[in-house]
Amino acid sequence: MTASGGQSTSTSGELLMSAPSPQSYTADEMMTVAAARRLRGGSCFVGIGLPSLAANLARRTHAPDLVLIYESGTIGAKPDLPPLSIGDGVLADTADSVVSVPEIFNYWLQPGRIDVGFLGAAQIDRYANINTTVIGPYEDPKVRLPGAGGAPEIAASCGEVTVIVRQSPRAFVDRVDFVTSVGFGSGPGDRERLGLRGRGPRTVITDLGILEPDPVTCELVLTHLHPGVTLERARAATGWELAAAPGLRETEPPADHELAALRALTGGHRS
Repeated sequence: MTASGGQSTSTSGELLMSAPSPQSYTADEMMTVAAARRLRGGSCFVGIGLPSLAANLARRTHAPDLVLIYESGTIGAKPDLPPLSIGDGVLADTADSVVSVPEIFNYWLQPGRIDVGFLGAAQIDRYANINTTVIGPYEDPKVRLPGAGGAPEIAASCGEVTVIVRQSPRAFVDRVDFVTSVGFGSGPGDRERLGLRGRGPRTVITDLGILEPDPVTCELVLTHLHPGVTLERARAATGWELAAAPGLRETEPPADHELAALRALTGGHRS
């Protein structure tokens, strides 16, 4: 069974999304299903980790024609288990085509031929700029992160970008320590000023809810809360004063078939 939910109000007047049934699903499963639902047909440039898991869930459920493209040059990959890296052999084994990395970037990505870019983040700020480079000053970082890979080009050139990241004050900061991938820069007009081809981030999905950029200010605002999550909790997990959309809604809980497909992806073991 899946959880059912609705809106209620606490004695203090705070908006509260009803709690899910305890056996139903984890916060990560809710986040992954919510992210998968945002993907339809067309092409998607996929990052490893949560983006890859959500994209493959979409392909296995409501979007069978979704074409998954990985940085290593695989087009139309259909892995039966989440790939461990962009070089995982399961991607080439199941792809419709394998091309060179320069072709993926020079012909497919940078000219704007890919509909959606799907990224993760170590840090993200109010304008959806992403940091995957360092925590702390670049010259003397506290933590050195995996780095950019192809993320800057994905953020710049895909038709639009979806981001999936767990929400906490450490990850959701007022200003990222380093801009690895540009979201909306310092606000309205920055993408155009920088000559970036794509529309930028359209959705940020977390384990607490869904954020989308305000059409005027480009600042991320909360549009959905997942079942059982309060507005107060979402704001406490954010490093800036998080605004809620006037029509703040509850995310639809995962359906049985979505959970079954997701668990089929994550429950297997490599031989």
